[in-house]
This record gives sequence, C-alpha cells and structure tokens, in this order.
Amino acid sequence: MSMIDVTRDVKNNILSRREITCTFKGLAGKLKKLEAVDVVSKHFKLDGKVIVPIKLQNETGRPMVSGTFYIYDDEKLARQHVKPAIFARLDKAKGGGEKEEAKEAPAEKAEEKRKRKRQKKSQKKRNLKKNQKKRKKLSNGGGKEGSWW
Repeated sequence: MSMIDVTRDVKNNILSRREITCTFKGLAGKLKKLEAVDVVSKHFKLDGKVIVPIKLQNETGRPMVSGTFYIYDDEKLARQHVKPAIFARLDKAKGGGEKEEAKEAPAEKAEEKRKRKRQKKSQKKRNLKKNQKKRKKLSNGGGKEGSWW
C-alpha cells in the first residue's frame, strides 16, 4: 500500500500544464507544501519541471491530505498562469523571498508602531475630555428644566 494515491491526473493542453490531484495517507497535519512537492516529484519522476502546489486540504476525521498540483515545463509560463500570491508564499517558505528592503524594515516598522500608539493615546485623551464635559453638562441638568439625570 502506497503513501500516495492518485485521484486525478489530467494533461491540460490549453494551459500547457499537467494537473495532478492526489491523497497522502497518514500525513494529516504533518505535511508541508514543499515536502509534498518533493514527494510528488519523486513519485512521478518530474525532475527539471516546475511543480506548483495549489492546495493541500486535510480531511475531517481522517489522517489524509488531499493535494492539487500543477506541473509546468517552464517557470515563466507558470508565473503567468498562477496567482503571484502563491509564488510569494512558496518563495517565503523556501527562504528566498527576503529582499534588502525587508531587512531594514523592522526598525522602521517599530518606529511607525510607536507613532501610531502615541496617536491612539492622544485620541483617547481627547475623547475622555469630551465625555467628561458631556457628563458634567448632563449632571447639571444640561441647562434644561425637569432633567431626568
């Protein structure tokens, strides 16, 4: 009994790709997308091809994971067809998605966070003063006769 069962294997000539849907038995909660790509690559002997993991979904109450993969011959074609967010997540998982700008960003983000916090605090103080004035006015009857407060 194999660890991987092929549910669907279709050659999509219009989009120049192969679409594979398969289930991984006993790997629910343990399988990552990059590991799934390696397993599919070895099982189907897809060396030199671009394998894009589209979806990995755990089945409720079973230790099985269903996965959908697109296999392209050319990475440029794959990047044209598949959403950029998927490639961004894959690059991040591989560790290659970091840019030089991103390295400097934490200091800038921290400063921006402090600035927002100060703005929030001053806004709270202004709101508190407004509410105190309203309460004071209401407690005095608001200048109207027969106030219920």
